[in-house]
Amino acid sequence: MAEVNMGETVRAHYKSGTYIGKVLEDRGNQYLIEVLAVVKHPMQGDLHNPGQVEEVFFHERKALAPHEKMNVKKPAVHPYTDEVPAYNDSLKQAVDIYKEKLASESTTFNEKALQTLNELENSHYRKQFY
Repeated sequence: MAEVNMGETVRAHYKSGTYIGKVLEDRGNQYLIEVLAVVKHPMQGDLHNPGQVEEVFFHERKALAPHEKMNVKKPAVHPYTDEVPAYNDSLKQAVDIYKEKLASESTTFNEKALQTLNELENSHYRKQFY
């Protein structure tokens, strides 16, 4: 686990997404981090039953918003030294990468996840992309 300082820019895995953010507080075994950009869009579906669509609640997961705060366990936080991309550009890129991954293999789960991601894109992300 790498130690990070307050105010430092980091890469943090939170739930099923990965973000670039700024460390605001040390909270013991977690850091409070402000979201600056999206690296990996959160997975769609039931995380406890990955790849399944039947007899599970298929969750729609949005990426965290710019400047939203998250409490992240320290082992999931790593220093980030590259240039921080604009939030909207990073979100668009993360969505596109996830969509390509889902479209690469035709499964019931991938089709449902892609449908859910497209709905998110149209209902929540459209104003950020354009």
